[in-house]
Amino acid sequence: MIIGSPLAFFQPFIDTATGRIAGVEALGRLRQEDGSYESVGPLFFNPKIPLFDLRRLDRLIREDALQHFHGAPADWFLSLNISPRWISRLKPGQQLPSLKQLERYAIDPRRVVFEITELSGNQTRLLEVVNLYREAGARIAIDDFGAGYSQLDRVLDLQPDILKLDMRLFQAAARGGPSSELVKALAIMAEKTGCWIIAEGVETEEELSFALECGARYVQGFLFAQGTRDFHPAETHVDRFAELRAHYVQHKLTEREQMMSLRQELARFVQSIRPWAESKATLSALPLPHDYPWLLRIYQCDRHGTQISPNLEWNGMFWQENRRYLNHNWSWRPYFYSLLAEGWQERRLNVSNVYRDATTNQYCITAGQFIHNGERLLLVDIDASCLPGF
Repeated sequence: MIIGSPLAFFQPFIDTATGRIAGVEALGRLRQEDGSYESVGPLFFNPKIPLFDLRRLDRLIREDALQHFHGAPADWFLSLNISPRWISRLKPGQQLPSLKQLERYAIDPRRVVFEITELSGNQTRLLEVVNLYREAGARIAIDDFGAGYSQLDRVLDLQPDILKLDMRLFQAAARGGPSSELVKALAIMAEKTGCWIIAEGVETEEELSFALECGARYVQGFLFAQGTRDFHPAETHVDRFAELRAHYVQHKLTEREQMMSLRQELARFVQSIRPWAESKATLSALPLPHDYPWLLRIYQCDRHGTQISPNLEWNGMFWQENRRYLNHNWSWRPYFYSLLAEGWQERRLNVSNVYRDATTNQYCITAGQFIHNGERLLLVDIDASCLPGF
């Protein structure tokens, strides 16, 4: 049973380029007799509530949002949730109720983003409906992106304009660890497909920083505003956002300085072991790396990528050999051929991006420099967990 009067609340999207409110998402609420408000979200997952009642509730909230949106600035957009469950029940050729609502309330479809929620519904029918939305001028977003791998084929089929990162995945990723790399990879995929990223659930400065690192076009969350009935001026959060963005930039500059310092340490270390590597001296003559806690191993490859020396690993007390990877060829690894291409031209130390080692499952960075007149490559693997910001 649905108790209360349905209406729309609005939560703003903050444009990361300006700090201004660029639009709002319509959120369903039920006004109770005591004046309090309850979210309608849980109702749509309650199997005891008839689908007819849910469709009617959904329509009433959307109508209230469209009617209220006339009070918003003319350059804002309105994001409306659309369930594939409703779309799948439409008859072929039937005019879309949501587009009829836009027409009835004189809202330009170009100001509207339709958020496709959930994973249910007929994919073919959904694509037909999305094409009709696009023909009308509306934009398409996929909500909770990253919550399920089955959404990847949906992205390829629907080619959305916007991807909203799954809030739980995003908040976990902002705390670091493997999920962080996954979300960054999703963000890169979105960028390559021409999508804008929206980070929702931004509640802390750390989560905002992670959203910016992922290249989010808009952010949404309690750090700036909860859903409210009224619209706030577009400039409401500009000053605060600018301050937080400045904190982020300063933090990244500090990380960059620390990385430059690490690079200098790496260069010193490589120079200290280079004479040993080029002289083919005994293992006992290899300098001790007491000042380099990030060191994992050193080894050598020929210029074609084949490993020609054992891995030399420091166990905290002495060097030890690991001959397991002799004659393995690493030229196919992204970190290696970038080192090969850049380092051969400039004869300087090159440092890879962070990657996960396929054997140890450990996050690493590899530094390399050509030695012995360019015939060999001296490589150093370091533990990426020691890096700033990891």
